[in-house]
Amino acid sequence: MKTIVGLLLVSMLMVAAVPAYAAEATQMWRCEMDDDASEAAVMAGAAKWLKAARTMKGGENLKAHVYFPVAVNATGEMDAMFIVVAPSFEEWGRFWDNYEGSPAAAVDKENEEMVVCPDSVVWESIKVK
Repeated sequence: MKTIVGLLLVSMLMVAAVPAYAAEATQMWRCEMDDDASEAAVMAGAAKWLKAARTMKGGENLKAHVYFPVAVNATGEMDAMFIVVAPSFEEWGRFWDNYEGSPAAAVDKENEEMVVCPDSVVWESIKVK
């Protein structure tokens, strides 16, 4: 009987120890567009980058968004934000470990004349339910 109660107690504690949420890894880049670059061209470049990134280990489940400011007081040197979301920090780390010399890095080089994204921040993103 003590064994059964002990196993039940351990099982209950394991359930309680599971995290209440799953955190995504979200990286946001502040981007500056060339004066001749259109939003459509930037979106095409972002789509090409995402397609290349998804071929890489850890990049299979990435999502990406481009944000263009519509109404703001001042954006400084920012014309757009490029946001990439990985389902976990483990996948994000696996992706970045293989980034140098990757297909996605090659697309970055291609897009440098159109858009440059020098600053970024990685966030823990938790979906509100």
